[in-house]
Amino acid sequence: MVEMHEMIPGKRFDRYHELGQYAFGDKLGLWIVVPQQIIVEVSTGGKSLKKFQEILFPNAKPIKLTYFIMIFSSFQFVLSHLPNFNSISSVSFVAAILSMTYSAIAWTVSLKELGKSEREVSYGPKSEKISDNVFMFLSALGNVAFAYAGHNVVLEIQATIPSTEDAPSKKAMWKGVFTAYIIVALCYLPVAFIGYWVFGNGVDDNILLTLHRPTWLIATANIFVVAHVIGSYQGSWCNGNVTVMDYNILHNLANGGDA
Repeated sequence: MVEMHEMIPGKRFDRYHELGQYAFGDKLGLWIVVPQQIIVEVSTGGKSLKKFQEILFPNAKPIKLTYFIMIFSSFQFVLSHLPNFNSISSVSFVAAILSMTYSAIAWTVSLKELGKSEREVSYGPKSEKISDNVFMFLSALGNVAFAYAGHNVVLEIQATIPSTEDAPSKKAMWKGVFTAYIIVALCYLPVAFIGYWVFGNGVDDNILLTLHRPTWLIATANIFVVAHVIGSYQGSWCNGNVTVMDYNILHNLANGGDA
C-alpha cells in the first residue's frame, strides 16, 4: 500500500477506496473494498459487548447478538460524522493504548489458566473432515489479516506526509509502518502462542471469549476491545465511508437524482 500511494506520477491515492476504484472501477471498487472489514469489526464489537453483559449479569435473560451489534453500530453512526481524520486522532490513540492493555490481560490470564482446564488440551485438527479444516484454515488467515490490519488507513496517513521527487513520502512512511508492526507483533504474538499453548484448538478466535476468570478483569478487557474497535473502525473505515456516501448523496441531489 505504501508503494502504491504514488505509483502513478503526479497522482496520490489518499484513501483506500480510491485505490480500489482505480483497480476495479468507480462502482465495483467501492463494493469490493468498503463492506469487507466493516462487517468484521461490527461483529467483533457486538460479540465483546455480549460477553461483557453475560459476565456481569450471568442470570439475566439471554439477548441476541444482533441487538448488541445494533448498539455498537449506534456509537459508530455518531462518531462517523466527525469532520475529518485529524478530529479522531485522540480516539485512535486511546484505542491503541486499550489494544495493548487487553492484549496483556489476555496472555497473562491465559498463563494463570495453564493446567487448570477440565478438558484435555488438544493441538490437532478440530475436525476429521478435510473440508472443515480447509475452511477453518482460511478463516484463521482472515483473523491474522484482521489482527495485523492497517492497510485501510495507511494511504490516508501517508497523504499527510510531504513528498518530492528526491524525498518521496514512502521513505518516511516505511519507517513508521515498520515501527508500528513491531509494536503490533509484540502485542499479539504472545496472545497467539500462549493462548494456543494453554487451550489448544479449543481457543476461540477472540481469546477473551474463552477466558472467564477473574470476572472483573475479563469484563474490563472486553470493554477495552469494544473501545478499541470503535476507534479503529472510525480511523480505518467509517469516517471515510460516510464521506463517500455524503458525496454521492450531494452529487445525486445536484444532478436531480441521476447518479
